Amino acid sequence: MTLDLTTEAIAKLSPAELISTLQQISPDDPALRDVNIDVIARGIDPKKLGKTDFAALLNALGALADGGADLDLSKMDPSNFARIISRASKDQIEAVVADPALRTRVLDEVFRRMEVHFRADRAGATRAVVHFHVLEDVYEAIIENAECTINKGVTREARAIVTLTPADFLKLATGNASAPVLFMTGKLKVKGDLGFAAGFMSLFNIPKA
Repeated sequence: MTLDLTTEAIAKLSPAELISTLQQISPDDPALRDVNIDVIARGIDPKKLGKTDFAALLNALGALADGGADLDLSKMDPSNFARIISRASKDQIEAVVADPALRTRVLDEVFRRMEVHFRADRAGATRAVVHFHVLEDVYEAIIENAECTINKGVTREARAIVTLTPADFLKLATGNASAPVLFMTGKLKVKGDLGFAAGFMSLFNIPKA
């Protein structure tokens, strides 16, 4: 029996049915050839998923992408990515974070998008390095020559070091949290140039859900 994964068919699936389908289908199944990850994203409402379902769904998409299916997170529209993160509960985000491989996949994707959404027109002649400590993961953002380069790990001395949880970072990077508010509530900690760190996210186009 050939699976029907048209836009209309996906829209009719319950969250449990969608997850089960993605977990069972082969990456080279012909039914996936015309499936757009944004179609799946628009059919995802984390508020209708259980605590661990959101992580299971992202893992299923990741496994299919690793197998060659055209379902990589990098191809998801920024507004869809921001929306599903904004609607995910703290428990759902923590379930993602608790899976080391999935946490790395999601954080790598968010930091990759920072390079894409960098606003050179706002940076001017800014030259600076910011280190982000997200649990045990460390990412480095280098701003110079009107470009933003992201490294995993540390290669240069930082102007500012930012520490926050993965959940708070994901909310911040997708426009669902404010850096000043996170700082004032103690959820975001900064060492070094506090003023620069406070305005750092203004150098990027933050997607709107």
